[in-house]
Amino acid sequence: MILLLGGTSDTAPLADLIVAAGFRVLVSTATDYPLDKGTHPSISHRAGRLDRDGLISLIRSESIRAVVDATHPYAEAVSIAAREAARITNVPRLTFVRPAAVGDGPGLFFAETHIEAAEAAFASGGPVLLTIGANNLAPYARQAKKTGSPFAARILPRAESRAAALKAGAPEACLIPAKGPFSMEETAELIRERGIRVIVTKDGGTASGVLEKLEAARQEGCRIIVVRRPRPPASSPPGTSFSTYESLVEALLKSSR
Repeated sequence: MILLLGGTSDTAPLADLIVAAGFRVLVSTATDYPLDKGTHPSISHRAGRLDRDGLISLIRSESIRAVVDATHPYAEAVSIAAREAARITNVPRLTFVRPAAVGDGPGLFFAETHIEAAEAAFASGGPVLLTIGANNLAPYARQAKKTGSPFAARILPRAESRAAALKAGAPEACLIPAKGPFSMEETAELIRERGIRVIVTKDGGTASGVLEKLEAARQEGCRIIVVRRPRPPASSPPGTSFSTYESLVEALLKSSR
C-alpha cells in the first residue's frame, strides 16, 4: 500500500499512475471536501488532518510501503510531519513538487512571509484582494485594522474555511466563498467590483490559475504581491523530489525493488 498525501488536482492522476504501476493506494486528504481522487478499485480514501504521530500510526496500521507527498506547495506543516513520520518508520518518502509558474518580472513584489506581504499590501491604503487561503489571514486582518484599509478575501466555500477566516479576524463581509481556479475575466470583474488596488497571491503553479490572476491584476493596474513558496529543507535526501508524475512513479518502482 502506498500512502498518497493529496488534496490538489494532482491527486487523481498520480493515484491512477501509481495503481497502473502495480500498487494499491490510500489517498489521505485533510478534509472531505469534494475532490477527484481516482476511481480505480485499488484506490481507497481517508479524510482528516494528521500530525506526525497520526501519520506514524497510519503508516504502521496500513503497512505502508512508501509515502508520496503531493500536498499543496504551501502546505509546509503537513510536509514536515510527513518527512518526520517517514524517517521514524523507515519508509521512503517521495515528494511531487508542482512546478512554479511565476517568475521574476516587472511589477511583481515577492514576500518571504505573510507578515511581510501584509505590511507591503496595506502600505498604500488602497483596497486589497487576498487570494492566499483562509488559514493565512491573521497578519492581513491586523494590518487592515491598523491602517483602516478595506480588503476582500477569496476562500473556499466550506465551513472550515469560514471558521478559520473569522478566527483570524476577517470580518464576514470581507469573505468571498468560491472555488477556483478562476478565469482572468472572473478575477478582473471582482477587482473592478471591489475597487481593488493590490492583490496578494501564492504561486500554486499553472493548475491553480495564478497566471490568469496575474493577467487580470496587470490589466486592471493592480500592484501584485506574491508570497514565495516555503524553501525545502537542506537536509532533504537527493532524488526524492520530482516535478513530473512519471519520474516520481519510476522512482517509487525502484524504491520498492
